[in-house]
Amino acid sequence: MLVVFFRALILYILIMVCLRLMGKRQLGELQPSELVITILISNIASLPIEDTGIPMILGAIPVLALVSFEIIISNLSLKSKWFRGFISGSPIVIISNGVLDQNQLRKLRFSIDDLMEALRQSNIFDLRDVQFAIVETTGKVSVLQKYESQPVTNKDLKLKSQDPAPATVVISDGEIVKAVLPFINITEDWVKSIAAANATSVKDIFIMTVNNRNDYYIIPKQKRI
Repeated sequence: MLVVFFRALILYILIMVCLRLMGKRQLGELQPSELVITILISNIASLPIEDTGIPMILGAIPVLALVSFEIIISNLSLKSKWFRGFISGSPIVIISNGVLDQNQLRKLRFSIDDLMEALRQSNIFDLRDVQFAIVETTGKVSVLQKYESQPVTNKDLKLKSQDPAPATVVISDGEIVKAVLPFINITEDWVKSIAAANATSVKDIFIMTVNNRNDYYIIPKQKRI
């Protein structure tokens, strides 16, 4: 049992390192070559765990070889547009100037249900609101709404203000996140003083966020039941 545990742990660490080397990308945004590599790695890595008679090296070498191959493919794709198109394909326009291209839908084997689902994920529920729709190489649909259907922005209303920075978590489960403090120009003492001003302490705060204007939001810890 311990042998299986340690073999699984070693392969887990190896695969995590390999995936970091391959770069950050969400599973739903994998290119075809990346998806194939991911599936192969998962299948190969499971063999030494299921069969302890297979040497670990026979599981590690194919995984390392596939990751190395993927890194080479990625570098070639960066340098060659033709190679990138061959491996990953090209984006395809399925709606242009409000007109749906049915032929492209058939070539992509994209059903009407698939199209409407993709539009709903972009908060669009009416085809008449779409100016352009493009199927990306990952299969995701990018949508541009018609001008009259686009949400009103501050620019449209001619409202001017300073661009706010996103709120940053400075206290997480009763601990000050020291690494983020320099980015929003605050100190530990400032955080502690804000906690004191709200009749609490750092250790009693579940989450505290602060933006670049020093606007803060505090959620106290709930008592365990």
